[in-house]
Amino acid sequence: MTINIIDPHLHLFDLATGNYQWLKSDNPPFWPDKHLINQNFSCSDLTLNPAIHLAGFVHIEAGFDNEQPWREIKWLSDSVSPNIFSAVAFIDITASELTFNEQLTQLLNFDCVVGCRYILDDDALSILQQPQVIENLKTLAQHNFSFDVQMPLDDIHAVSELTKVLALIPTLHIIINHAGFPAEFSSETLAKIPSINPANAITGTAENNEAIDFKKIIAWQNWQQSITLLSRFDNCSIKCSGWEMTDRDYSMSWFNEVVSYCINAFTYKRVMLASNFPLCLFSNTSYADYWQMVIDSSVITQCSENEKSALLFNNALHIYKLKPL
Repeated sequence: MTINIIDPHLHLFDLATGNYQWLKSDNPPFWPDKHLINQNFSCSDLTLNPAIHLAGFVHIEAGFDNEQPWREIKWLSDSVSPNIFSAVAFIDITASELTFNEQLTQLLNFDCVVGCRYILDDDALSILQQPQVIENLKTLAQHNFSFDVQMPLDDIHAVSELTKVLALIPTLHIIINHAGFPAEFSSETLAKIPSINPANAITGTAENNEAIDFKKIIAWQNWQQSITLLSRFDNCSIKCSGWEMTDRDYSMSWFNEVVSYCINAFTYKRVMLASNFPLCLFSNTSYADYWQMVIDSSVITQCSENEKSALLFNNALHIYKLKPL
């Protein structure tokens, strides 16, 4: 039986056409293994095992040209079949009304564009507090564009600002990228977190006589609190991917824990599983192996067929307005 999937978070590169300043070795992020992805990637690299069929995907902006974001969409439209993908384009939500509307007007010329992204990361709090940013997000909503949010959800203050946006603009669909970067733990540590005494966490006098980074525990608990808070908004969904961004050697027990927590909060109707290709290569995992690993994970194998279809296909289909093959 063939499993149909839609990958709602991947990137394709054409280094000869795009700028990709972030991929250059002398620019941040200063990852020692960045050279692994500093090359061209096209649809021909999206190969899967025979039992899995890629019915469509969502291309997320990849820093192709942040001054003229429409150029990336033009390149995609010329390179990819229009029936199998939707695009989330870059747009500068911090820009003046004039600049923002100029970028948006160009993007509106492309039917494949269904949303936009501006990476917030550690600047999320200050960005989301800017009145012009709120006005620009309102404009996105008026054009029925979604907004992909990339930021750490352990930043409680920034998440509080995000909830204000969700409440203020209920017609804006916000999609959390990479599960909000939860802290990575082993399954053994995760099981012990509720009973760990903070006074013993760093000194190593916990029950298992193992030093545990209490800051990491606080980050995990803050992430859980944020997930619960954000899930209360019907106009918020979440994509689980980007594991390698937190830990190149992440464990599947952590994967299962994070996905399960997201499902319990957002329900099966607002969670999507994605690859973050080609960055998944950082974990020495091919595109085919990554998706096989996801499908074989305990959190998926324990799902009903309807639940599995929601996580792997239907939610992305509807949220990103795809027309799959």
